[in-house]
Amino acid sequence: MSELTTLMEVGGPVAAFGGGAAYLRARHPAAYWSALGLPLAVARLLGTYRSVMESCGLTVAPSRIRALAVHAATRREVRPVPPRRGLLRPTSTGMRVRLRLAPGQEPADVAASAERLRHAWGVHAAYVEPVKPGVVELRLVGFDVLRRVRMPRKAGGGLLRVPVALREDATAFVRDYRAIPHELVLGATLSGKSMYLRHLISGLADQPVALVGIDCKRGVELAPFAARLSALATDPGQAAELLPVLVKEMEERYDLIRARQGIAPSTPDEEITSDVWGLLEDERPVPVVLVVDEVAELFLVATKKDEERRDEMVTQLIRLAQLGRAAGIYLEVCGQRFGAELGKGATMLRAQLSGRVCHRVNDEPSAKMTLGDIAPEAVGAACTIAPERPGLAVVGDTSGGWSRIRTPYLSLADAAARCQQAAHLVPELPALTRFRPTVPVRPVDRPAPLVKPLPATD
Repeated sequence: MSELTTLMEVGGPVAAFGGGAAYLRARHPAAYWSALGLPLAVARLLGTYRSVMESCGLTVAPSRIRALAVHAATRREVRPVPPRRGLLRPTSTGMRVRLRLAPGQEPADVAASAERLRHAWGVHAAYVEPVKPGVVELRLVGFDVLRRVRMPRKAGGGLLRVPVALREDATAFVRDYRAIPHELVLGATLSGKSMYLRHLISGLADQPVALVGIDCKRGVELAPFAARLSALATDPGQAAELLPVLVKEMEERYDLIRARQGIAPSTPDEEITSDVWGLLEDERPVPVVLVVDEVAELFLVATKKDEERRDEMVTQLIRLAQLGRAAGIYLEVCGQRFGAELGKGATMLRAQLSGRVCHRVNDEPSAKMTLGDIAPEAVGAACTIAPERPGLAVVGDTSGGWSRIRTPYLSLADAAARCQQAAHLVPELPALTRFRPTVPVRPVDRPAPLVKPLPATD
């Protein structure tokens, strides 16, 4: 009886501790990782490092000098050598450690064993990134950071650099227009595409950038940001008038580059290798970011006259995508569906959009159209996005790399308020003045006066 009482006294606190740990892991994974997950993972890594590396095939035979020295000093059997491990650097979402590869190894060898390392050390995911020749960084993520997105404090923003989402390796996904000038963003209804645009526009609102929008849904997506927009077209007719103005603006900027850098006026635009960033700061025109929402509406036609207008708009979009980067004009093309069936020029326009973001789509051909030509293995990942996780997407670029990202929640009211606060930063572009959207003046709530006015008299 006394033994049973002792077991009950000991088992009670243990059960409470286990239940508390399980609750903490389910509800607050970041706190669980800092309190329990990190110490356990560090202990497993330090205790099993050599054996895990040996079972993953990441060890090599030691050098002859090392083998002779070990045998002469200890008379023990010389074991294979794993990659030399650096110091462990804990983070709020995992830990990082640098590995110096053994002779004959390459980063792909460690990357191929990332899934084995994840299971061996009990972490959520493992990623490998080359640092310099012979050195890789192993990033271990302790929990699913995309379940509750919290952007890192140091996200790496700047001019034309906007942190819009969180990668699955707990680093920020930064939309860098200088590195990837044009991008295609696809997503079905309620997939999180609008949330991605909110972060992008609100991030650009505080920068010296001209924002131009084409929203053929009568402006329901971009109209809340009208206070910060330099131009807005809300139907195909207005878009047909706006696009030639942007093309002319691009040509005038090429003329400015020729004049300032001594390029002959007869040089074709395609042969100009310099850009506006080579000009002096006081002469450099302001960058322009064109956001096209529901791009399919620009391709759809009903009459012969609409078809001619469609061909003109598509041609102008392709010209902006081909030549706009050097002139400081960047494209963000969004839609629910984008395929060759849209008509002439669709695949040609897609080829100029080097950045790709694919949210949940309704069919596999849409995912293939977005990612199939740059990262075929990412198509399967895009097709498995669950509707219960809005904002989750697969991002890729022309280098062939891809990863999962998720945008944090940002309400439309907060995004519109940021644009309203930055309304004074709208640059002066005379060519776009007639396309500037009208912003309704909000009524100011004034308190009732405490002093009654005097009665009117004759």
